[in-house]
Amino acid sequence: MVRGRVRRSGAALVLALVTALALTACGAPQGSGGGGSGGGGGETNFQSNLQLGTGSTGGVYFPLGQELANIWEDNVQAENFGVNAVETGASVDNLAKISRGDLQLGIAQNNTGVQAVNGEGEFDGSEIQNAGFMGQLYPEAIQVITLESTGIESIEDLEGKRVAVGPPGGATREAADLVLGAYGIEDYQATQEGFDDAKAKLQDGNIDASIEVLGVPGSSVQQLEASTGEAVLLPISEEAISNIEEESGYESYEIPAESYDFLDGPVQTVSAFACMFGSTNQVSEDLGYKLTKSMYENADQFTLPQKEFITVEDALTGRGELPLHPGAKRYFEEQGVLDQ
Repeated sequence: MVRGRVRRSGAALVLALVTALALTACGAPQGSGGGGSGGGGGETNFQSNLQLGTGSTGGVYFPLGQELANIWEDNVQAENFGVNAVETGASVDNLAKISRGDLQLGIAQNNTGVQAVNGEGEFDGSEIQNAGFMGQLYPEAIQVITLESTGIESIEDLEGKRVAVGPPGGATREAADLVLGAYGIEDYQATQEGFDDAKAKLQDGNIDASIEVLGVPGSSVQQLEASTGEAVLLPISEEAISNIEEESGYESYEIPAESYDFLDGPVQTVSAFACMFGSTNQVSEDLGYKLTKSMYENADQFTLPQKEFITVEDALTGRGELPLHPGAKRYFEEQGVLDQ
């Protein structure tokens, strides 16, 4: 069964990424990021020249990360400070690489973060101890995308079809499993593709549908409609949504009709929250405070439509019991959104 084979390959990727935790100690001299507590997950090795993990091109993480890196470099004052936003496999990949010390910052879904710190799901047996929550950015919805020419009118029609389930190292594979599993669909041909590649293959007729976890609106969906004029978003039924909510941290969400020009009405789906995570042993409390403060107080500098959700008032939405980065904790306490 293809779905099982995809899940095992994702687990293998995570295992390869986090195994280095047992073999490597972060014992280098402290960098110039400033003082503060490391917060666990190994010895402190604070950095000021930071790597920010984003996602694949065609999603929101990648352009958001590029803009955020520029905002930080324009507004954060620290010795030898810089941020390089890099393309990655997104949520799972970013948290695993933070655990290794290959990234100091990363964007990831809140529910993936919960799995990481608890050693569950894709992180089964490998708890991530040094990923500190730095704030919620925006809601992102599971979007099941196809074209009118495929004849696919519902998720049930994906039985036996060719379906892109997201890039390796992202949370989209699990989302695809949840959606298809809620409909009892096991017979399908899964391909692991970044969102841009999935768009191209759908447009060329090499796949039948793509399941993507994106901010609304998603650029890959907009580009698909601009290129073909026949993009379709498939709704998730109430029964399937209930099953998905029981099995995951996703919540019911309605994509507004005005989100895309081709929609005739709202589309029912589920969503999680895109969040910022920072290494507690490579990003100091002082630098983490400056990064969090700059991210929320300069959100008006983003050009992406998701910027309207990036507010300090909503910064802790979806956090649950995720551990805070010490610098973010100081900022949220200062702003009165976190009890002292």
